[in-house]
Amino acid sequence: MKISMTVTCRKGLMVFAFAKAIFLTTSCKTETYTAKKLTASQTQIDSTINAVDEIENYIAPYKKSLDLQMDTPLSYNPAAMYKNDTPLNTRIGNMMAAIARMQGEPVYTSRTGNDVDVVLLNHGGIRAGIPQGDVTLRTAYEVMPFENEIVVAELAPAEMKELVNYLAAKKLAHPFDGLQIELQDDAIKSVTLNGSPLTYDRNYFVMTNDYLLSGGDNMDFFTRAISSTRIDYKVRNAMIDYFKKTDTLGFDVDNRFTKKD
Repeated sequence: MKISMTVTCRKGLMVFAFAKAIFLTTSCKTETYTAKKLTASQTQIDSTINAVDEIENYIAPYKKSLDLQMDTPLSYNPAAMYKNDTPLNTRIGNMMAAIARMQGEPVYTSRTGNDVDVVLLNHGGIRAGIPQGDVTLRTAYEVMPFENEIVVAELAPAEMKELVNYLAAKKLAHPFDGLQIELQDDAIKSVTLNGSPLTYDRNYFVMTNDYLLSGGDNMDFFTRAISSTRIDYKVRNAMIDYFKKTDTLGFDVDNRFTKKD
């Protein structure tokens, strides 16, 4: 938006206005200034704007180098996977939760001495699928374009129960790991934590991202965390590091979240 403003000073000295700040080259004493004219215009930045040859030619070699880096194969995906392929849990969601744990938990444990009980990310945070074929740096940026960081929240039993109830109520394929939830109709039939019944008798360490920690996607239970630990590791960077060391992706839908009518 372009804003222009004309202002006058009683002593005839020039006044410059730049958006929010007005810099006065004046020796006036206390004066009252009044805007005489205020105009604004808006320019849409989209595909209708013609390219400028001089700029295109200038950035061409940098774009070529960047494209080469972005499209270099890091791994291979044998079958396309998308976040709406299946209900309750998906291959790509299970991959995201597994990568967060595999890449992030060693960092968290080395710093705190604690283990991660559960990983919970959000379905909406997966912004693209992964087609069959080469997995590249560009893939990671398409799936996770945000700068979300991995964090671990310490939840009391009441908040942990709220987390489970949230997943059961939403019936959405939010990526999670460590829990196994079975629904009968719309009620929770059983919940296990790493293979044992979840008894809600201690605090639990839940790995998530900083968006959800602040209550994103209505996960308000995270805002009442007893403590939280940032490990200075972006979700996207965890994906890239995993892709670099994994020749072929191999994630499946499983029974971590099921529903019987």
